[in-house]
Amino acid sequence: MTPELTEVEYERSWKALQNLGLNAWEARTYLVLLGHSRFKALDLAPRAGVPRQKIYHVLDSLMEKGFARVIQDRTKLFSAVEPNLAIPAYLTRKRQQAEHELTDQARKANNLLEDLNNFYSEGKGGRGTLDFLRIIVEPTQTAAEYRRMLSEVRGEYLEFSRPPYAVDPLDEKLVRQARLQGVVCRLLIESGTLDGPHRQRLSEYAAAGVEIRQAESLPLKLALFDGRSGLIALLDPVVSKPAWTALVFDHAGMGEAMRHLFEDRWERARDFGESS
Repeated sequence: MTPELTEVEYERSWKALQNLGLNAWEARTYLVLLGHSRFKALDLAPRAGVPRQKIYHVLDSLMEKGFARVIQDRTKLFSAVEPNLAIPAYLTRKRQQAEHELTDQARKANNLLEDLNNFYSEGKGGRGTLDFLRIIVEPTQTAAEYRRMLSEVRGEYLEFSRPPYAVDPLDEKLVRQARLQGVVCRLLIESGTLDGPHRQRLSEYAAAGVEIRQAESLPLKLALFDGRSGLIALLDPVVSKPAWTALVFDHAGMGEAMRHLFEDRWERARDFGESS
């Protein structure tokens, strides 16, 4: 045990280093190195509780992770890297590695999606009787469907917007992009629960050419694309914790009905920013 640390401090630091990503031997070895200027590997092993045949492997790993360095003398000596240098640099490398792995997984997932979608279509042998309607209860899947349709809209995007309001930078970017491409965008907002950040976001939409009106209440959440496809989100009346279930549709009749509902509410609404 290092002379600077009490038993409680040592145990806490040992566990904290493992939580960062060091294994038990590496954490003990680093703590021993911190309390001494330099150490021979075979002298370090018993102090750190590491088998002598494993100590070089542990030290190599610590050097790779940036927690130890070699001091060349007549014999090879090992020293600790200062914690204020070692730990931030180690976390930066871990974050970069995680980002690289996520990017690689996303690339592989896109290739897999294409293959599996083709397999799924072949298995279906064409459209089924209810392929135009799908129920989704998982919020991230609902968001993915919304973004897919928003990225593909060509002429018109209509929305009933009511709480909970999701302020997502990607959603905002897609709405602005659709407007820049000439898509007519109209949002009908349930105004009673709007907060400051959401009002600011809507003001920026209006400045970009998005038409916005507000109503006291709306019956559901709705996004309608080109009068045909979209999604309806309904609050589940059974569960105690508020949860939304989304119905994704691609059906001309359903789209027409939803458009009539939207136009009826739109005509009765007031302009955004207008007091009641």
